[in-house]
Amino acid sequence: MEEKQKTYGIKAIDKIGYAFGDMGGLLTFSLVSSFLTMFYTDILHFTSTSIMMLMLVARIWDAVNDPIWGAFIDSRKPTRFGRFRPYILGASVPLALGAFLMFLKIPGLTNTQYLIFAYITYIFYGMMYTGVNIPYGSLASVITSDEIERSSLSMWRSVGAGLGGLPAQILLPLVVYSTVTNADGTTAKILDSNKLSVAVACLSVLTVIVFFSHFKMTKERITVLPNQQQSKYSFLRALRMLLKNKPFIVLCIVSMFLICFQMYTQTIYNYLFKNFYEKPELYGIVTICTYLPMALFLPVMGKLVRRFGKKEICAVGMGFAALVNVLMYLIGFTGLSANPYLFLVMVFFSGAGQTFLVMEIWALVMDVIDYHELLSNRREEGTSYSIYSFVRKLGQTAAGAGVPAILGIIGYNGELASQSAQVLDKLYTAATLVPAIILICMFVLLAFCYKLSKKELEKLHDQLQAAREK
Repeated sequence: MEEKQKTYGIKAIDKIGYAFGDMGGLLTFSLVSSFLTMFYTDILHFTSTSIMMLMLVARIWDAVNDPIWGAFIDSRKPTRFGRFRPYILGASVPLALGAFLMFLKIPGLTNTQYLIFAYITYIFYGMMYTGVNIPYGSLASVITSDEIERSSLSMWRSVGAGLGGLPAQILLPLVVYSTVTNADGTTAKILDSNKLSVAVACLSVLTVIVFFSHFKMTKERITVLPNQQQSKYSFLRALRMLLKNKPFIVLCIVSMFLICFQMYTQTIYNYLFKNFYEKPELYGIVTICTYLPMALFLPVMGKLVRRFGKKEICAVGMGFAALVNVLMYLIGFTGLSANPYLFLVMVFFSGAGQTFLVMEIWALVMDVIDYHELLSNRREEGTSYSIYSFVRKLGQTAAGAGVPAILGIIGYNGELASQSAQVLDKLYTAATLVPAIILICMFVLLAFCYKLSKKELEKLHDQLQAAREK
């Protein structure tokens, strides 16, 4: 009985504390998704090429940084506070500092100096986010071994992410813009760097508070396997086994598309409501429409998982979301595209389809990490999650470099308060067609390539339990 108490039996405090972990990260990460590109184009006036190069250089460093950090964590002995929680707490303060510096405009710098400062602050923030996110992503697999409890943690993580994104996506659009008058007497909203800096400073302080609460409220129950303690850690061995883990590879690609979709839409929708609809204050409603379905499905998600399985409901949801986004693109050929409220209704239905994967993605991650344990007889969450995190960052790179590239292609000029009609039409196409394509790819991968169905998971857990007992 004592052993079982160590591996399952989470309480409400575990769920809330675990949710705080992603909430702390998303308080600043949502700033990057929603406002960093606009900060670079509209305030610092970087060219689209400069922003693309910045994103690519940062990801090249991540290619080295992520696996090193994951391997380092797996090679260390657990502390009295656990294997992962101390690293999360330790990186939270520099993470918050990096976020504040990233959105700071220092008066008097030349364009080149601003660009150098942007490289330093963006790469530093990315390293600190890795320092927090890799141990946090690995944490759920050692909090509980029970599949339903892990599914519950995944849902609570999604709740925490939703709450963490609210300030940047709902509150900031209401306070960080100022109204200016054009030469022809018309008015337009522009991003105000001073207001933005104050808002980021407040969120940075809140980030540290939330991470400290996360540390105090969570508990690690699963320790390193006995035979693993007797053998030395090998990154190449772990990587070789991960490459044999087909569900892990498919899930990495799906998650790469998911983070690309989320970051792309958060960024491009900000431009869309500011320029196409000329109502930047409505951008905050996008988040409500996206996450409201999550609140509606949360009470029944556990029942749906038990009845149909995680893979099954996620695939169906992605298929529905893809269909909705195709309709959003087709509406662009009619006059209905000029109605921002119709667009928000479509965002709501798209969010309803995405909800299943968004809420269950981290439970799927825990499943493929368990599959790694079955293949290798080792628990190497840090390495597994670092590779997974790196592939996700490829999606961040695609979105981070893709948005400025598309803005450059359609002729967007950040120095102008208002854009031409041609640019605005192309902006709407970019905001609807690209997300539709991404969602279609995710549906195909989940429905036909990811093999850990409900029945296969039951077999996996039986085999894993037998291996652990042996």
